Amino acid sequence: MNDFQNKLDLNQSQLEVIEAALHTQSKILNVQASTGSRAARTKLNEVKTVLAQIAQAKTPEPMKPCARIGSGWLGMSRIFG
Repeated sequence: MNDFQNKLDLNQSQLEVIEAALHTQSKILNVQASTGSRAARTKLNEVKTVLAQIAQAKTPEPMKPCARIGSGWLGMSRIFG
């Protein structure tokens, strides 16, 4: 295998289509692998690796601020049981 990576210029919509297709392919391969197909198991592992790489490449969503437990007496009763 080559020691370099090719870079693709994809927009978000195209990446979502590819990701959805890979999820579908993963489901199909999972069924095939469950029947004992070694080739399907190998391909399934490859597809899962690509899906993991896509997930890592996505920009993380900003964290939401934590909601307050409550205020006043009700909040204190939740904290202390």
